[in-house]
Amino acid sequence: MIVTVAVNERCMGESGCLWLYPLPEWEKLEHTIIKLPTLNKMADKLRRFVIGNASECEMDGQGRLLLPDNLRKFASMDKKIVLVGLLNKFEIWNEDAWKAKENQWLAGDDNEGLEELGPLSF
Repeated sequence: MIVTVAVNERCMGESGCLWLYPLPEWEKLEHTIIKLPTLNKMADKLRRFVIGNASECEMDGQGRLLLPDNLRKFASMDKKIVLVGLLNKFEIWNEDAWKAKENQWLAGDDNEGLEELGPLSF
């Protein structure tokens, strides 16, 4: 199984996070990004940062991924990580960064965009 690991620019301010995509999902993302306008500064930034720093990784016989040094350093990965499932991808977090972010969410400090979810309820 081949997966693609990419840096998540949104996590830059929330250091400790990488995105992990199964190859078919990554290919969908690539097709979306390639259609973005070439002269748009944000599209260029996205291409350079996300696509330019992505790395294909294969699982070993025990189901482990060897993350490249540059991605481990970017996300401050050490020994302990948290794998968070997000439907079409996963996030890989530094455990301490995940705990801090989770506590922030539980405290209700970050409700930006809540109204955009409309009538979503559980």
